[in-house]
Amino acid sequence: MIYLQLFWEFLKIGLFAVGGGMATLPFLQRLSESSGWFPQSLITDMVAISESTPGPIGINMATYVGYNVAGVLGGIVATMGEILPSIIIVVIVSKSLERFRGSRTVDAAFYGLRPAVTGLIAAAGVSVMQVAMFHVELYQETGSFLAAVDWRKVIFFVAAFAAIKKFKLHPIVYIACAAVVGLVLGF
Repeated sequence: MIYLQLFWEFLKIGLFAVGGGMATLPFLQRLSESSGWFPQSLITDMVAISESTPGPIGINMATYVGYNVAGVLGGIVATMGEILPSIIIVVIVSKSLERFRGSRTVDAAFYGLRPAVTGLIAAAGVSVMQVAMFHVELYQETGSFLAAVDWRKVIFFVAAFAAIKKFKLHPIVYIACAAVVGLVLGF
């Protein structure tokens, strides 16, 4: 039964998460709340691991969750659920491509999807930053936003952002440096 649940949940995520892997984050947050398969705090780890491994981030996260919930077969089932909608849509679109090429309606539909995708990705980014840099439970206890901010992480974020803008090195350099800093400072 768990395999069917994994397949169904990731089928829905794969169907509605238009715009790439980061657009799956709001769906994963809801899945965390509704299923209890993984805590919200694990989502930031999943993003970090999925970004560091080869392949699309959404598929990597589906595999990660499926594996943690039900082992290797669970990872395979969740991944299949995640990619099936895309496969079906690509087959349908490829069969109909010539008929819709240059269609103003299709162009307008894709143009209209851009703000929605941007909003999903922005919401995901805000959620990840909230989990990564703020102690929500401390805010709920004290009611003080400033007391809930993890200032070490905010300073590290600003420094990393400035370094990325200034030095423009390969992303693996920043990932390795962030890993070292995280280990040393206990992030």
